Amino acid sequence: MPTATAVFNGKTIAKADSWETVEGNVYFPPSSLDKSVLSVTDTHTGCHWKGVASYYSITVDGKEVKDAAWFYPEPKEKAMNIKDYVAFYKNKVDISTA
Repeated sequence: MPTATAVFNGKTIAKADSWETVEGNVYFPPSSLDKSVLSVTDTHTGCHWKGVASYYSITVDGKEVKDAAWFYPEPKEKAMNIKDYVAFYKNKVDISTA
């Protein structure tokens, strides 16, 4: 069975055997996250069909990357399948599916 993994600074911060892929981004279910390394930021952006995204910074072993992940706490109807799922910027976090 395939697995999606997110790694930052050598640490696995998300791992799932089921996920959603939207616009080329892997969205990890909330239960697959290591929430101890995530902290919510004040950043928000809007998408015309998904809604308003909120962001997490990631800190692992003293290394922090701001706004490296995003999620939709209250998505629009067409994006309900990714409600609270988390995606990571590929240039900040190593994402693999295998």
